[in-house]
Amino acid sequence: MTNGGCLTDVPGIRVGHHQRRGNGWRTGTTVALLPAGTIGGIDVRGGGPGTRDTDLLRPTATMDVVHAVCLTGGSAYGLAAAGGVMRHLEAKAIGFKVGPGTHDVVPIVPSAVIFDLGRGGAFGRRPDESFGERAARAARATPSPLGAVGAGTGARARGLQGGVGTASVTLANGVVVSALAVVNAAGCVIDPSTGLPWMPGRVVLRRPVAAEREAVRRHMESAVPPLNTTIGIVATTAALTKAECSKFASVAHDGLARAVRPVHSLLDGDTIFGLSTGRDELGSLENAAGDGLPPQRSRIVWLNAVLEAGAACFAAACTDAIVHAVSTGGDPSYRDLCPSAYPRAFPSAK
Repeated sequence: MTNGGCLTDVPGIRVGHHQRRGNGWRTGTTVALLPAGTIGGIDVRGGGPGTRDTDLLRPTATMDVVHAVCLTGGSAYGLAAAGGVMRHLEAKAIGFKVGPGTHDVVPIVPSAVIFDLGRGGAFGRRPDESFGERAARAARATPSPLGAVGAGTGARARGLQGGVGTASVTLANGVVVSALAVVNAAGCVIDPSTGLPWMPGRVVLRRPVAAEREAVRRHMESAVPPLNTTIGIVATTAALTKAECSKFASVAHDGLARAVRPVHSLLDGDTIFGLSTGRDELGSLENAAGDGLPPQRSRIVWLNAVLEAGAACFAAACTDAIVHAVSTGGDPSYRDLCPSAYPRAFPSAK
């Protein structure tokens, strides 16, 4: 993984967050605005997903292009945030053209939610259209904050503060693969036997001291899994078909299964979007070194490399979400329970 890797390492993607905390609030929304021509796919698993406009991403559906992805808290209520993203894009005349006017467009904004209702103390404090619009306005191509921000503000992972994590990698042929995960899992991101995450992230951690390992183990064992879900995005500059984007998302679930154990339970609604900006044509790139394969076979080799990188990035992003999270109230963070795991140079909690 690239140190400091983020979803926006795929050129053209911009990410923005909006959240509210206090006075009954503990929730937020994360939006990815996409470059023109981005193709999308999806893989939905678990027993309780919450999504909007995801049927459009099926390979048999007419629409190929996606203009943004909205990830949000608020369970099914939070899907309203996507309306704010659409309003933002409509004002910029970005969307599927349906009439002669400049702004006669329908933005395609598939969305997914996590369950965080009532975690700030008030059940009715949840994202609405304003959250999506503000997150879209805040979207930047620069690295975005990690941890308890945006859709990760009210996230919980087996009793620990959840959050947003990212990762990226550049393959030998120049193709970029990146990921963003919102971890709100019923399963554990931390191995109870070591006190460390199941999978490494960008921060090199030390094994926590014995008392801290015992504290985090006991805390996770005592946590009653509520309604949960991990959602996220894998993106690449590789030119993929719509069906390949869905396969990209499907294989990324392997990364989720490495970083969170267990996954895809009846208490989860795990959903991953797969996105292709189409910058790099895999079939026109140089064959893998020494593979001796014709171009068609070489494309399959590189496609597999993209799929594998997506899974690795998503696993690292899940770890980063927990490692960077600072408690927003109600749930301790991993750092609260295992401070000795962190390097001295790690930024102070805010």
